[in-house]
Amino acid sequence: MSFRLALATLAALAAAGVALAQPPQGRGPSVQHGEALVEQNCAMCHAVGTSGDSPNPQAPHFRELGRRYPVEDLGEALAEGIIVGHSPMPELRFSGDDVRDIVAYLQSIQAH
Repeated sequence: MSFRLALATLAALAAAGVALAQPPQGRGPSVQHGEALVEQNCAMCHAVGTSGDSPNPQAPHFRELGRRYPVEDLGEALAEGIIVGHSPMPELRFSGDDVRDIVAYLQSIQAH
């Protein structure tokens, strides 16, 4: 499965009934917790902050995800388990609160 197909799958899952997270209000505890989660689980391959390159050149910068599709649409995939067609990416699943916090963090760092 290609990365593009994986992204399309994420969007389809989200369209099927994701509970959308509300945009963050500043850098509250939810955003800070989301940042800690992506640092712990994603930073080994992805650029997870507002600057810098991804350690894996093929891994998208999280600050640019909003250019490809609505970030809030990732909620379902984060809860159900993101699966992509390459072996270095582990299958990750997060609780509802963690999903909310990750989406809030991602929304807070999007490049416009």
